[in-house]
Amino acid sequence: MNKKKILFVATVDGHIKSFHIPYLKWFKDNGYETHVASNGHSDLEFVDKKWHVEFERSPFKIKQFTAFRQLKDILKNNDFELISCHTPMAGVLTRLAARGARKSGTKLLYTAHGFHFFNGASFVNWLLYFPMEVLLTHFTDSVITINEEDYLRIKKFGSKRCTYFKIPGIGVNSDKFFPVNASIKDNLRKQFGFPQDKFILIYAAELSNRKNQRFIIESIQKYRADFEDILILFAGRGDDEQKLKDLVHEFSLDDIVNFMGFRTDIDKLFQLSDIGISSSKQEGLPINTLEEMFTGLPVIVSDERGHRELVVNEVNGYLFEQRDYKSFVSKISKLKSNTKLRLEMGKQARLTANRFELRVCLTFMSKIFRKHLNE
Repeated sequence: MNKKKILFVATVDGHIKSFHIPYLKWFKDNGYETHVASNGHSDLEFVDKKWHVEFERSPFKIKQFTAFRQLKDILKNNDFELISCHTPMAGVLTRLAARGARKSGTKLLYTAHGFHFFNGASFVNWLLYFPMEVLLTHFTDSVITINEEDYLRIKKFGSKRCTYFKIPGIGVNSDKFFPVNASIKDNLRKQFGFPQDKFILIYAAELSNRKNQRFIIESIQKYRADFEDILILFAGRGDDEQKLKDLVHEFSLDDIVNFMGFRTDIDKLFQLSDIGISSSKQEGLPINTLEEMFTGLPVIVSDERGHRELVVNEVNGYLFEQRDYKSFVSKISKLKSNTKLRLEMGKQARLTANRFELRVCLTFMSKIFRKHLNE
């Protein structure tokens, strides 16, 4: 007897590897044949069949037509019980390509990891993405969101035939991200070559305009005296890497800002740090901030929808308004000068993060999967 088939779709392999392996394992453990369609040729764990599809992130790339035809062929030749699609362009093309499959009984879920239209987004973003996402709810069985703003908006304007869920993200593995005592923190600093007496802030994110590391660099330049004995770690790579490095050099901040590159040991970098920071312009539900909170770090983050899901201002961290350099720097100084406050906020951050643990998220999603699989 043939196993029932499940298809996960995302723009690139990296998205599947970063976020969905535990969910693919859940399907394997429950007797399903697992398929993945994404751009790349990675050997993915818990996947029976990997389909390479020529997705592009930009909606204006001609290869999107190729990707659409490839998807149509995959769906034509396979009888999928359920399709779980992710990322904007893969989500658009999959929902359009799967109209016939849905008529034959296939259930289709779209998980929005953060809509491009949000309070404060550009007019162009609203014009391009909002009407499209509302229209596509007519071709979707369920839309799954990870923050309150996205959930309320799409539920209000989307098709009444579609169902809507809000889940606590895709989950963080608390077995990897956890607090350490002062002795272990000191030893980690020695291993990485960081001075014991430095106050260390970490921002783990793609180096990009959206993640807005430029704001942090400009904050240091404007309030240089407040950054004595402070190190800033930027962990990640991205299109803005060279521009940001040039800016740091131009401002003579090389003794403060460290570019750590792509890391496979990010848990250790969090554990040796004192505070997690983010100046991102847009987040759905930021995994990097959650991982820092699981590690027991208080966080200082920009006031936007994804961060507001996690941070209770002055309880487990601080929120600051975009472009408010003075507020950002003053919050760093407050936590730097008050060890008791910093430790208490870190403890509260860990308690908050527990609601977003991987096992909790798997429980949420398994109920949604079973509902659509009629189990």
